[in-house]
Amino acid sequence: MKKLLVIALLMVSSFSFAQTGVKEDIAVIQSLYGKSKQELVTAYMNLKEPQASEFAKVYDAYEADRKALGEKRMMLIADYAKNYETLSDEKADEIAKSTLKNNMEYEKLYMKYYGKAKTAIGAINAAKFIQLENALHTAIRSETQDQIPFIGEIDRSKKH
Repeated sequence: MKKLLVIALLMVSSFSFAQTGVKEDIAVIQSLYGKSKQELVTAYMNLKEPQASEFAKVYDAYEADRKALGEKRMMLIADYAKNYETLSDEKADEIAKSTLKNNMEYEKLYMKYYGKAKTAIGAINAAKFIQLENALHTAIRSETQDQIPFIGEIDRSKKH
């Protein structure tokens, strides 16, 4: 029942997800760590000047790109929620391929910004940054996945 409520909420708010960006990501991070993402990254990276300023430039650009990918992910979830009860092979294929593409775009994003961060703050700190981002992204995906019903889940609850 909880998952049906989530689907209904996703359907109602699918347009606001795209417009507001990744508020859900922010809420997940704050609920898990008690801090904003930027506070968490800054504390974890613990960089001194001039590296802190150089990293801030890279991080700001990264966040803009990451938020765009997050918006795409939220739109895919909203599309899934909208079509869940009447999911056809064609729509399932479209959503699955788009989700896989979005996942690959995140990996490309990590590669791109690892290189930029390495130039700005060195390989160890760049690896530290990507490791944190990957951990946060995994936590967000896990929390989100827990709220999304699997295909056919409603059918299992019906008596045939």
